[in-house]
Amino acid sequence: MCGIIGIIAKDKKEALASITVQCLERLEYRGYDSVGIASIKNNQIEIRKAKGKLEEVVKKLNILSMSGDTFLGHTRWATHGEPTDYNAHPHTDCTNSIAVIHNGTIRNFNELKEELISLGHTFKSETDTEIIPHLIEEFKKRGMKNFEAFQSAVKAIQGTYAILAIIKDEENKIYFAKKDNPLVIGIADKMNFISSDIPSFLPYTNKIIILIDGDIGYITNKEVYIENFGKPVKIEDRTKIITWDASAASKEGFEHYMLKEIHESPIAVEDTISGMIAEIDKIKESVKLINSARRIIVTAAGTSYHAGLLFSILLQREGYNALPIIASEYYNLKTTEEDVILAISQSGETLDVIQAIKKFKQNGSSIISLTNIIESAIARESDVKLYTRAGPEIGVAATKTFTSQVAALMLLYNFISQKDYSYLSKIKEIIRYALNYQGEARLIGEELSTKNNAYYLGRGLSLPLAMEAALKIKEIAYLHAEAYPAGESKHGPIALVEKGFPVIFINDGELTEDLQNNVQEMKARKAITYGISVNKKLNTDKELLLTTDEKLSIFAIIPIIQLIAYYASVKRGNDPDKPRNLAKTVTVE
Repeated sequence: MCGIIGIIAKDKKEALASITVQCLERLEYRGYDSVGIASIKNNQIEIRKAKGKLEEVVKKLNILSMSGDTFLGHTRWATHGEPTDYNAHPHTDCTNSIAVIHNGTIRNFNELKEELISLGHTFKSETDTEIIPHLIEEFKKRGMKNFEAFQSAVKAIQGTYAILAIIKDEENKIYFAKKDNPLVIGIADKMNFISSDIPSFLPYTNKIIILIDGDIGYITNKEVYIENFGKPVKIEDRTKIITWDASAASKEGFEHYMLKEIHESPIAVEDTISGMIAEIDKIKESVKLINSARRIIVTAAGTSYHAGLLFSILLQREGYNALPIIASEYYNLKTTEEDVILAISQSGETLDVIQAIKKFKQNGSSIISLTNIIESAIARESDVKLYTRAGPEIGVAATKTFTSQVAALMLLYNFISQKDYSYLSKIKEIIRYALNYQGEARLIGEELSTKNNAYYLGRGLSLPLAMEAALKIKEIAYLHAEAYPAGESKHGPIALVEKGFPVIFINDGELTEDLQNNVQEMKARKAITYGISVNKKLNTDKELLLTTDEKLSIFAIIPIIQLIAYYASVKRGNDPDKPRNLAKTVTVE
């Protein structure tokens, strides 16, 4: 979940300290609690790091005054050790000759730390990361050269990692290693980058190399060297040009990235559907696997799980044995070679999902994945790789990527059930129509911002949307909200309802009469009821009614629930792009 950037340049007029800070700003969506920068100059490593937001730390430590041709930058999301100045990355060896930044979790760090302490090493932090520079130091003491020592250190650790290291006697080289956490190289003119994500260096280059598990190597200002499990990699075969540009990662006049990205949903959905149809062989291969499967296990986390739950309901209605599983609970399920797994992840790097599919693969199950990042870690583990094409999403809370996931899964569902999918071409205009109700969504969001608790209730396909609505308002407005099947509410949740308790009904028009009964139950307890309805009214106290094609009614609801959460967040004075304690890409357990 941390943000990692390494930069090497020669004779660059622009100060690298400033470029490093800018790159970290574009990684802030990953969530963090501390910041650190390292540079090498005249064979000396300088490190400045502290707890806090990037802007505060840069100002407090005067980071822009740092100089050198090689920089590491890191934003840390605490796992081992509290968010403190001394736990912030980079970490160094005993002599401040080696500096390391790391994302991931090292499982055997306790035993390695004890061993290193017994050999005379002194630790200054509580982090698992600090063992890495000490391991490199130890292997160098034993006569190894720098790269060999780095390789030996990586071999010694168990767990997940994206690691960057600099060593003071090699001023123009950054070593790297990757396993289960993202790293991508950016190649520019006399200047190379290595980062957690592409948008960080996008203003400088769109020429990239996505690293895969087992990759280890180094970059200089004009060279990239990669080995994969000991075999040198041909750089030309891995190098790609991406079509994103820097403007795709800017706010373009919107107050927040989240609002911009909600408004980008129509294009994201259109690109997703056209992109999937352009690769129709992959859809047909997925359909073939699903139709021959004993069970279809749909696994994902957070927002992606809600998209998967909606897809599971659609398949269950067709008579398929579809089972939605929250990825982090993967160990409760035993799959077989007769099962097909559909793994969904926006980033394609979600560790819970990676662990789930690795286990299911060991059981012989086939894997279909749906991610937004080409050749992501999850895609690489998959038999069939499907992609949404939502473009970069900077806001931590998923918006256009969720809408794109639902659209992609609706397309797949139509192929599975052999139905005409041409009606999906209207999704774009339906979302744009719904966005016209931004003002009404704002009023609801601002009213909810004054509450401490809320229920979201739905039935059928509205239930996953109610769950997503509750998650979204929790994530960014910090408003406690729970979602239930509306029929379940009287089996417990209704006990909390009293005068003025807000209950928001999600009504896609399919089961309106059943929901109307639930509305009356809540009104009888003096709850204040809201309705987000399509085509049919619920007669709630306050109701937003949209009219559209009933087959696509869920796409009218999605932007509204996202906007409600957005405006509740803004009204409460929060930054919806950077919710506390959350990260865009969850790469730790």
